[in-house]
Amino acid sequence: MGNHGKNLTATVLYADLDSSTALVKNYKREFAAEVYKVFLYCASRLIASEGGEIRSFDGDRVMGVFDGDTPNTDAVKAALKINYAVKEIISPRLLLQYPGTKYGLKHTVGIDCSDILVIRGGVRDNNDLAWIGNAANIAAKLNSLPSEYPTWITHRVFDKMADKAKFGGSPKRSMWEECSWTPMDGMRIYRSNWKWKVS
Repeated sequence: MGNHGKNLTATVLYADLDSSTALVKNYKREFAAEVYKVFLYCASRLIASEGGEIRSFDGDRVMGVFDGDTPNTDAVKAALKINYAVKEIISPRLLLQYPGTKYGLKHTVGIDCSDILVIRGGVRDNNDLAWIGNAANIAAKLNSLPSEYPTWITHRVFDKMADKAKFGGSPKRSMWEECSWTPMDGMRIYRSNWKWKVS
């Protein structure tokens, strides 16, 4: 693969299906597969619609990378739109298609930004990009936080994003709640259960 890499500053988003182990254990494989596919399809489409690049899939999780002029705002908009899609589009249609099901679709989205070194690892014809830096690592770790608040972002993202991604409703109010992330030395993070309507 050579000793080559590319340095860049980027915002990384991971969208993850919550409790997928229980989904696979307790429901038919065909149902679980349908949930996986519709979640990954919607998340991927919404990431791309906000200018993100789909960079990898890992089971029930998709990774998007944002750069350009407003990567943090764009990534947060994608996350809030994913929440809208899960709550207002996917979940109601699953109930219509499978009346009486006890399954409730939940998810998390984690977002962070940092300098990143991108390398290609593997062997010829079987390789992929690896993203070395805090953003990829921490965005993935944010997926482990409670899905009652589906969107989790670091202070680095919050401090750089536009007000339209911070405030909503009428009258305007904050869409975010500040938290201290104890396992990460008290890092300042933000959580939200707000939705951004998909048009």
